[in-house]
Amino acid sequence: MIDFGWDTVLWDFNGTLVDDVEAGIKSVNTLLFRRGLPIVSDIKFYYSVFGFPIRDYYTRLGFDFSKERYEDAAVEWANEYKLNVLSAGLKQDVRCLLDFFRQNGIRQVVVSMSELEMLKKQIGHLGIENYFDDILGLDNVNAHSKITLAEDWRKKNPSASALLIGDTVHDAETAEAIGAECALVGGGHQSLDTLKARGGELVFKDFKSFYSYLSGS
Repeated sequence: MIDFGWDTVLWDFNGTLVDDVEAGIKSVNTLLFRRGLPIVSDIKFYYSVFGFPIRDYYTRLGFDFSKERYEDAAVEWANEYKLNVLSAGLKQDVRCLLDFFRQNGIRQVVVSMSELEMLKKQIGHLGIENYFDDILGLDNVNAHSKITLAEDWRKKNPSASALLIGDTVHDAETAEAIGAECALVGGGHQSLDTLKARGGELVFKDFKSFYSYLSGS
């Protein structure tokens, strides 16, 4: 077994474990079409507008929350996403990492802004539930930040040495907030250039290169 100095890996879910960028775009485009707003035309445009808080991302897309509630739009998006994500699979080569950490005795936990019951169903659908010691998600679909969720985990695990794996700058901010190391992997909800610009984290273009880094292969 290899000692990396971590006893726990905290996994982001959307865009990290599950390859759901297309599902997310398709879902928000349905909402935009219903409101007569321009749709997200391609991944380059998506990368230029996506970010956290999600409410601000919606605003950049043209949603007017003086005319409707953000909470209602979030529920509407979630209903579309539940259908669209059924065709989304695991990120390529991510199972190699899941196996690698398990073989090396590292505890694995999912920390996600997804609504908890929906999250558990997705993880079960992907057939990866047995990798995780815990699954942490929000109790509603009105996602604002996963930092509080991670901080709650840290309070219960004050001495844990953790690596957080994600696909967005917000994941890096979450890791920083709880004193965890961070690895960011491209191909998710933010561009590789955006991840690299953040600075201070391990950044990989994909899970194949991340696995090669860890295994020394």
